Amino acid sequence: MGLARFAQTIGWMLGAVGAIGVAPVAEAQSMSPAKPLAVLPLPASMAAKPGTLVISSGSAIATPPGDVEAASAARLLIAHVMTTRGITLQTGKNDAPIRFVRDRTITGPEAYRLDVDATGIRIAAASRNGFVYGAMTLAQMLSPDQAFGKPVTVAGVTITDAPRFAWRGLMVDVARHFQPLPSLYQIVDQMAAVKLNTLHLHLTDDQGWRFEVKRYPKLTEIGAFRSPPSTGGPAPSTRVGGFYTQVELRALVRYATDRGITIVPEIDLPGHAQALVSAYPELGVLGDRPAVSHDWGINPYLLNPGPKGVAFVKNVLDELIAVFPGSYVHLGGDEAIKDQWQRSPQVQAQMASLDIKTENALQSWLIDTFGRYLASKGRRLIGWDEILEGGLPPSASVMSWRGEQGAVDAANAGHDVVLSPDPMLYLDNLQSGSADEPPGRLKVQTLAAIYGYDPMPKGIDAAHARHVLGAQANAWSEYLVTPYQMQHALFPRAAALAETTWSRAPRDFASFANRLSPQVARWRWGGIEVADSAFAVAYTLQGSRGDALRTGKATVALATQVPVGTIRYTLDGSAPTAQSAAYATPLTVANGVTIKAAAFDADGIATAKVRDFATSRFALLSRTSSDLVACPGRSFGLRMPMTVDAETNGPAVNIGVFDTCSVYPAAPFDVAGGFTVDVARIARNFGLAHDTADVRQHFRVTPYGELLVSLGCRDTSGRAPAKDAPPTKVIASFPLPDPATAPPRMTFSATLPRMTGDHDLCFQFTSPAEGLNYAPLSVQLTERR
Repeated sequence: MGLARFAQTIGWMLGAVGAIGVAPVAEAQSMSPAKPLAVLPLPASMAAKPGTLVISSGSAIATPPGDVEAASAARLLIAHVMTTRGITLQTGKNDAPIRFVRDRTITGPEAYRLDVDATGIRIAAASRNGFVYGAMTLAQMLSPDQAFGKPVTVAGVTITDAPRFAWRGLMVDVARHFQPLPSLYQIVDQMAAVKLNTLHLHLTDDQGWRFEVKRYPKLTEIGAFRSPPSTGGPAPSTRVGGFYTQVELRALVRYATDRGITIVPEIDLPGHAQALVSAYPELGVLGDRPAVSHDWGINPYLLNPGPKGVAFVKNVLDELIAVFPGSYVHLGGDEAIKDQWQRSPQVQAQMASLDIKTENALQSWLIDTFGRYLASKGRRLIGWDEILEGGLPPSASVMSWRGEQGAVDAANAGHDVVLSPDPMLYLDNLQSGSADEPPGRLKVQTLAAIYGYDPMPKGIDAAHARHVLGAQANAWSEYLVTPYQMQHALFPRAAALAETTWSRAPRDFASFANRLSPQVARWRWGGIEVADSAFAVAYTLQGSRGDALRTGKATVALATQVPVGTIRYTLDGSAPTAQSAAYATPLTVANGVTIKAAAFDADGIATAKVRDFATSRFALLSRTSSDLVACPGRSFGLRMPMTVDAETNGPAVNIGVFDTCSVYPAAPFDVAGGFTVDVARIARNFGLAHDTADVRQHFRVTPYGELLVSLGCRDTSGRAPAKDAPPTKVIASFPLPDPATAPPRMTFSATLPRMTGDHDLCFQFTSPAEGLNYAPLSVQLTERR
C-alpha cells in the first residue's frame, strides 16, 4: 500500500470526509438487481424480506443525537465503504436512508440487528461493538462485487447476529522482527472488517524489547536492537529493531477500541528474557551481559526470580496497564528452560526459603505472584500452557499452544482458556507447497485446514465449556520480516478463524470460499497484501519427470485448494482469460509446451495470479529448493531466506534444522549426464537448548567441510533399507570455500554415471555443526549427449 493511499484511508477513518455528491436518479435506476448476500463471517440468522434499496454517493447516515458510539460506528462505515466501494456516504438527519438506533432490548456486548427494506437500512444495537459489527456487515453488503464507484442495490433482509466466542484473536509477533505502526493500523482495520476482536501483541522476547518503559530506559535503548547473525564475510555492522513509545501505543489502543478490538500486550517471562538481561544484567541470573539475541528458538536466559526481579516486573506492569486498558495481560511463561535457575546458588536458596521443591513450581510461584498483583489492579493474567507445569495458580487463564491438552486440563479445572494450537493456528506456517511462497515454517496450514478447526475440544466437560473463551491464530515473525510478509501470512486465513469463532452455523467450506472472494477484493482495496495461495492453480506431473523425458510428453493435473471458479488455461504462452479453455481432465502435452492457468469466478475475474508449468526438457531436468525433499530419516522444517533480515520474498531454501541434507528425487540417470547445483550459505541461528545433541555431526576432511553428492542417501531413522534400494555411492565431492572470503552463493558441477532408470541424488554438507548452514537453492541436470 502506498503512503498516499494509507494516508487517505486513515483520513477517512478519522472522519475526514470531503466533498460529497449525490448520484443521479438515472444512474441509480440503471442498477442491476441485488446480488445474493455474501456476508463473512456468516451471521446467526438471515431472513429475506420484500423490497430493495439503492445506496450511492450522497446517501446519508443518521445516528441518535449525542450517541458518541453510534457516531463512531457511522464514521467507520463511511470509511470502509469509501475504501472498498468508492462511494461517499455522508452524515444526515433522522430521515436518512441508513440509521443507527440504540436498542436496549438487544442482549450481548457484541450483538446487533440489521434490517433492510425499501424504506431504509436500520442498524440496532445496545453497545458500541454491536454498532461496529452491524456497520461492518453493512459495509460488506455495500461492496458485493468489484463494481468500484457504482451504486449498490441492497436486497431486503433481517439479520440478527451475535458471536459464538468472546475471544476471536490474532497474535502479531513484533519482537523477532519489528513491525512499523502503519502496518499494525492496517491489521486492526482488516480484523474489524471480519469481526475479529482481539489483537495480541508479543512485545518482548530474546531478540527485542518493543515497549517503552520510562522507569527502565535501557530496555529500549539497548534491548530493542540486535545485530544480525553472520552468513560469512565481514561481521554485520548494522543493527536492526525498533520500539513503540507509550504515546504511539495509546493512540493505537484508541484506534483499535473504536473498531471493537482489544489489544492484549505480552511481556514474556521468566524465559525469552535475553533482551531484558542484555539491558539490565542485574535482573538476570548469573550476572553476565549477553548481546540481544539473533538466534531463533529457545535461549537459556531467565529473569531473576528474587526481590529485584519481582519488583522490576511489577514496575513494568504498572506502566503497561496504564497504556493497555483491556482486562487481560499476557505474561508468556513458555519455553523457560530452567538451567540457569538450577545452576544459581541464590535461586536455589530462594526455593529452599519458600519451601519450593522444583524449578517449575518456582515459575508457578512467580506467575501466581504477578497474577495476584494484576488482580489487585483489576486485571487478569493469561499465559502460554507451560504455566500449567508446577501447578496452575488460581488467578491464571491459559492459552493452549502445545496442542489442545493444556486447554482441556485447565478448563476442566475451572480456568478460562483460549485455543491456539501449533501447528494448526500458527500462521507463520506456509499456505501451500508452491515455490513462490515467502519464507516460513514448512508445516503447511491451508485455508481449508484452518476453516475446519473447531475451537471446542472434545475433552472438555459440558459443564466447563463456558471456560473456552475462543481461539487465536499466531503469526510468529522469525521469518516474517516485512509488513508484506506479515499480511501475506495473516490474510485470508484470518477470515477462516473469524468464521469459526463467530458463527454457529454448520461448516460449509464451499460457501465460505465463495463468500471470501469479495472480501479478498475488499482487503486489496484497503491496501492489504492477501495471499492467493488457496486460489492459485497447482500442477501435479503424473508419473516421473524421467517418464516425461523418455516419452517426449507430459501429463499434468491442475487443481486449486478452494472450490471457487473455473480453471482456464492456455498452451501457447499467452495469459489465460475468462474465455480460455476450461480445464476438465489432466492435460497431455508435448515437451516444450508451457501451461499457463488461473481460476476465474462467475464474473470472469481471476481469483489468483497466473501460474505456469513448463514442460521443456530443460525445465523437467530442473528442481528448485521447494522440489527437493529431505534425506531419509530426516525432515525439512523451515523455508529460510538468504539472510535473517532479508526484506525480499526470495530466494529462499528449504532446510532441516538438525541436518544439512537434501535429495533430488528420481533423477533420470539414463537421460541426464551431469548436474549443476546452486548452493546458498546462510546463518545457522537456531536456539536449540536441550535439542542441541540431535544435530547431526559429520566428519569433515577439509577445513570448511565438503558437499558430498551421492547416489542415494544413508537412512538415519534406524529403519532397514528397502530391498531394491541402490547402495549409497559418492559421485562427486567438493570442498567448501572459506566463508570469510567466498560469496554466499556458489555453484558446483560434475558428471553423472550412466545408469538405467530413475534414482535419488543426495546432497550432503559436512560443514561444522556449530558453523554456517548450506543448502541447495536449485539443481539443474544437463542432458546426456
